[in-house]
Amino acid sequence: MKVIVLGGGVIGVAAAYYLMADGHEVTVVEAREGVGLETSFANGGQLVASHCEPWASPATLRLMLRWLGRRDTPIIVRLRADPAFLGWGLRFLRNCTRARAAANTARNLRLALANRALMASLRAATGIAYDGAQTGALTLYRDPRSFGEAARHAAELSALGCAVETVDPARAIAIEPALAHLGNRIAGGLFAPGDEIGDCHAFTAALAGHCEARGVAFRTGLRVTGIETEGDRVARLATEAGPLAADAYVLAAGASSARLARPLGLRLPIHPVKGYAFSATIADAARAPRVGITDQDSRVVFAPLGGRLRVVSTAEFAGFDTTLNPRRIALMAKAAHDLLPGAADYARAEPWAGLRPATPDNLPILGPTRFRNLWLDTGHGNLGWTQACASARLVADLLAGRPPAIDPEGLTLARF
Repeated sequence: MKVIVLGGGVIGVAAAYYLMADGHEVTVVEAREGVGLETSFANGGQLVASHCEPWASPATLRLMLRWLGRRDTPIIVRLRADPAFLGWGLRFLRNCTRARAAANTARNLRLALANRALMASLRAATGIAYDGAQTGALTLYRDPRSFGEAARHAAELSALGCAVETVDPARAIAIEPALAHLGNRIAGGLFAPGDEIGDCHAFTAALAGHCEARGVAFRTGLRVTGIETEGDRVARLATEAGPLAADAYVLAAGASSARLARPLGLRLPIHPVKGYAFSATIADAARAPRVGITDQDSRVVFAPLGGRLRVVSTAEFAGFDTTLNPRRIALMAKAAHDLLPGAADYARAEPWAGLRPATPDNLPILGPTRFRNLWLDTGHGNLGWTQACASARLVADLLAGRPPAIDPEGLTLARF
């Protein structure tokens, strides 16, 4: 079967890999000049099943209300008269109950744990390199009250199959010696030994190269202007270089997915959420981390990627604006100086901003549509790489008409 994948980020390239493995003739269409140049380019550098709790939760709602109107917080909401955003926001609020957050955590975790196993198989099968390391991830707490709440959450994750260790300050420093200077400023931490770090862009590019060498076609620098249908099927894509046709289509275009689907009458509740990152050359290996770190107080994520340190933060609801705000980068640099002083050359860091495709329940949208040959693999928010391979495997199973290895319950468009 001929299959076109719309989108060349980590989600689309992972889909191409598993569709190729099923024997399909696959083409990936990407508007940028290469793969992995949008959200996948400078993400948090972590594959963190332990961070599967959705943004839509009572805890996040309390923080958003406390921070509303401020510009120096990790979550920024720019209120504006946008009906699509207002509708998305109301759905988000409906998911901010304890019961829904617990159910959505379990659904996210179902994908993330399957993704761990698939990543291990993929590495063995392809041998691709991406500055990856299976060293675990540490979430650090400075506030004793927050740490107490986190310990309860760790027990819930462990009960769902994601081993998370509650650690005291001494154990946290033993796991990550670069934190020794904090001393009694650490209340405790959560350590997930099964989590990973790596360069998502390098992974995406390497996997694309592996696929291309085995027959997958990559049409980069090609913008899709529309999806044309005939009855209950997609007939072709309209592109700047003319029409493209296939037997089946997988929409994996991140934050642009909703725009492409809207003319078909498909309302995908996907809203762009801007995240900031910078990459800095490691200046002192002894002060640099060995594991992925999330500083829960500042909501800043750190990951060592070879000779670089990736620093990521902020969820900014500002539409499709990707303008770099120097204040955001400065706040992240301040947090980096505090947590990992002297670890990297922060003064010469390379800043970046990208859009995470977020749904109101913070679950991806996977599987079928009312068009018999159009499939969805989109809306992963901040868990794209953490769920990319599992999402691709699930969609490939459904497209092939076989029972999926991963339960799609609660993950399809039908929930909306």
